[in-house]
Amino acid sequence: MTSVEATKAKPPTPRERARSQTIADIVRLGREHLALHGAAALSLRAVARDLGVVSSAVYRYVENRDELLTLLLIDGYNQLGDEVDAAVESVPAADFAGQFRALGMAVRSWALREPASYALLFGSPVPGYQAPGERTTVPGTRVILRLVSVFDAAYRAGALDPKVTPAVVIPPALAADMDAIREQLNLAVPDAALARGVLVWTSVFGAVSFEVFGQYGADTFAARQELFEHQLGVLQGVVGLQG
Repeated sequence: MTSVEATKAKPPTPRERARSQTIADIVRLGREHLALHGAAALSLRAVARDLGVVSSAVYRYVENRDELLTLLLIDGYNQLGDEVDAAVESVPAADFAGQFRALGMAVRSWALREPASYALLFGSPVPGYQAPGERTTVPGTRVILRLVSVFDAAYRAGALDPKVTPAVVIPPALAADMDAIREQLNLAVPDAALARGVLVWTSVFGAVSFEVFGQYGADTFAARQELFEHQLGVLQGVVGLQG
């Protein structure tokens, strides 16, 4: 074992474990306060009170409210990403339509169970807060990258219906964006299918947001799960996933 490997394998010290546990407790309490009071009213002092310490002690672990919001964002994105990954991986590798449906249902299930966290991730921006991209972009793109990987794998396997055609011609400026995305993510899927994939992505989260934020109204749809499953079926056809 090299010195670098030995350093990586070194177990955390008791002090490091205690620090990690305290930060985990702060994030857990932050989630509870988020659900009760919303992101704009999040207070480190209130979290410190529930943790049983003075506020100055909490600031040794979490610098300010914005840092707590960032930790909650990362935590929420990773919770959602973990659930989506588990759902997709439970479906056979060649069942791309099944993987897409599993992804959509996992997003909806998590969002309905954690509406406050979903609102923090995908709702209105918190006034005065700017998420640091260098820390939130990777966890924040886990679900879309998983969705893209399903579509791209389906295309490579010949499982996208070739009869599905785009509704409009891809304009040059958009085609340039598609080229950049394809190169960055090493995708084979062509412009038309990639554009439909973007439509599917925004539609899945739009449908979930309508339900989480009560945009349908209280009495419009009683069969909410059936509605969402129907929407996924329509979107599956939009992108041309067979099966």
